[in-house]
Amino acid sequence: MGHSPLLFVVAGAALSYILYTRITLYLARQRFKKENGCQPCMAQFHKDPILGLDVVKVMSYNSKQHITLQENRKHFQKLGNTFHSRIIATPLIATCEPENIKTILSLKFKDYGFGHRQPAFTPLLGHGIFNAEGERWANSRHLLRPNFARDQIADLDAFERHVKWMLKHIPRDGSTVDLQALFFRLTIDTATEFLFNHSTNSLRTVGQDEENNEDAIFSQAFNFALDDITIRARNGPLDRFRKNEEGEQAIKICHAYIEKFVDDALRFREELDAEKMAGSAENEKYYFIQEVAKQTTDKKRIREELINILLAGRDTTASLLSNMFFEIAQKPHIYAKLRDEVATLGGRTPTYEELRNLKYLKWCMNESLRTHPVVPINSRIAVRDTVLPRGGGPSGQAPLFVPKDTMVGYFIHVMHRRYDIYGDDADEYRPERWESLRPGWEYLPFNGGPRICLGQQYALTEAGYVTVRLVQEFALMESRDPEEWSEGLTLTLCSLNGVKVGLTPA
Repeated sequence: MGHSPLLFVVAGAALSYILYTRITLYLARQRFKKENGCQPCMAQFHKDPILGLDVVKVMSYNSKQHITLQENRKHFQKLGNTFHSRIIATPLIATCEPENIKTILSLKFKDYGFGHRQPAFTPLLGHGIFNAEGERWANSRHLLRPNFARDQIADLDAFERHVKWMLKHIPRDGSTVDLQALFFRLTIDTATEFLFNHSTNSLRTVGQDEENNEDAIFSQAFNFALDDITIRARNGPLDRFRKNEEGEQAIKICHAYIEKFVDDALRFREELDAEKMAGSAENEKYYFIQEVAKQTTDKKRIREELINILLAGRDTTASLLSNMFFEIAQKPHIYAKLRDEVATLGGRTPTYEELRNLKYLKWCMNESLRTHPVVPINSRIAVRDTVLPRGGGPSGQAPLFVPKDTMVGYFIHVMHRRYDIYGDDADEYRPERWESLRPGWEYLPFNGGPRICLGQQYALTEAGYVTVRLVQEFALMESRDPEEWSEGLTLTLCSLNGVKVGLTPA
């Protein structure tokens, strides 16, 4: 009995402390809001105020039906350009305001992180550039930047070798082919050669025994592991209750495959060090993995950086090509215009400079990245109390308070199709609009601010080159898909039904 007064005192003290910290935080936040002219956000999308389970249910349904992007857009059209929501325990602000996105990615870059991503991304990607923050991220960027220097990207011979293999799989009798399947093989082949000095050569093994081909097994495991990240991210903390042997097996296959090349690269480094000591080191052709091995001998680190860049190098370019040709196949006049522009090369393969000067080709790629941005939705989490310039008050134009630990989702796809920014025909694929368009933060296919995509030029160069070669080889392209474009959304966005076309040789 003697202990009970002491317990009451301890409990009372604890309660007083909690109340004191809560009240202090509340008053500090009221002051902060007042200083910044913040007003509350009037629009909200969730009925369950505690767990937001209705939102999780809607997201899961939309994902299974492949209607996530169109449904998101309806929410914004109904609720305005910024609204509140919540997912399980996390409060969420959703926005498609260029000013807000610029603030998150650039002006107040240090107010946001993405700790919320780690549980879903880390099993496959570790702490490579996509998943790292702070010092580790700055290091990764420093490590990788030289690999995307102009002379690396301008090596078009490597692209040509793989494009030739791709062209072999396109029927010349006009029968139907799925270009998207070929684009994904092509980009994993070019990306693995660029990164590892060893291509998966998946285009060479089409239709062969893929059961026992380790390159093919890796490609399939990589696809599976990427889809699995999306499920992990959507399930959030509930994902630990899911049986996921297949996902874990896919990750193991990916890591083991890449580690072989890491071992090779470290051996290369040892030899290079020995040659330097002997004074006989020569300048050889540059390979990404060898350069990374010159800068670090940490095996896990090299593997993580490589798998991150492989994801970027493969998915973005294949998705851009697929979405673009889905649209172009339905509009013969666009294909004809591309052919006219490419005819100036006189049938030769283009140089890097010539490729950059093909204006209509550039408009076609820009317009594809506008209508179908490869990463259509992204998010950050506030690491401290901060402010967005828009979203508060009845008009949605006043500053909005963002409490620490709030997730902010920014919806590039919705922003790219805003009628007030791109006009009444914003839903239409029309490359000509780029003749006069000079957008700023309203157009964001490669992210922005300090984390802007390092591989942007690599992706555009490869996509441009592949387009030129296809247009040179085939006089006509005709869509064989009666359906509308439908979303295949994982970490990146491509066409759910592939890109089924018939081609007439030139």
